[in-house]
Amino acid sequence: MKFYNRQHKYYCGVDLHARKMYVCILDHKGKIVVHLNIKTDPELFFELVFPFIEDVVVGVECVFCWYWLADLCADHKIDFVLGHALYMKAIHGGKTKNDKIDSYKLAMLLKGGNFPTAYPYPAKWRATRDLLRRRMYLSRRCSELVAHINNTNTQYNLPAFRKKLSRKYNHGGVAERFEDPAVRKSIEVDLAMIDAMNQILKKLEWHIEKTARQHDYHTLYLLRSIPGVGQILALVILYEVHDVRRFPRVQDFCKHSRGTLMVRLASQVPEINTQK
Repeated sequence: MKFYNRQHKYYCGVDLHARKMYVCILDHKGKIVVHLNIKTDPELFFELVFPFIEDVVVGVECVFCWYWLADLCADHKIDFVLGHALYMKAIHGGKTKNDKIDSYKLAMLLKGGNFPTAYPYPAKWRATRDLLRRRMYLSRRCSELVAHINNTNTQYNLPAFRKKLSRKYNHGGVAERFEDPAVRKSIEVDLAMIDAMNQILKKLEWHIEKTARQHDYHTLYLLRSIPGVGQILALVILYEVHDVRRFPRVQDFCKHSRGTLMVRLASQVPEINTQK
């Protein structure tokens, strides 16, 4: 867990939502100078922080709609800190909770050096990373269709399929093995959707591949040279890690990748094993 501990004249905590945002600005003594609920309008927010732009830091929890605020701060050279949602919940979680209180707590965490930070992913790569994640969602839907065909096949106690149903050239005779017209139609629909989604995924993967070559061809080439790392895994590593230098130690990278094992000691204090 990393904390933001730089000193500023003003600290701005933002409880951000899709259409509204509660803004709390504190001075270096902890006095509230601004505490307002406003619309998520870039111009309105900039007007609010402009009097303090000389030395202000903006902190917001890592929710789904933080992109525009980070870009706005970058355009105007305002220090921006993205808060780690899980760690932040552990720090300032309490019984009384509303937008006004949350924005004040965020500002106080910034001022006190207790603001747990997350990685503000760069805008240049952000859209492609989101597209790659969307590709994963579509791929899982395709796998669900294949699973439905296999489950239906098992329901009627038919011989197991010997070939991959995710490939169009293996679809011959699949629907015909079911005698009931309704069941056959259900399988035909599954197969048609698998074919359509495979075509979409193929075009999508090629688009992401071309974009990745423009972003960082050298790193992509190195990842593809690792035995067992194919096209998709290389793209996932490239876009989820972005810059490996943001991890000071190997242990930090292992924790980020969920590649650590939990070791329980006799005193029941958990210890992270990163030696693997």
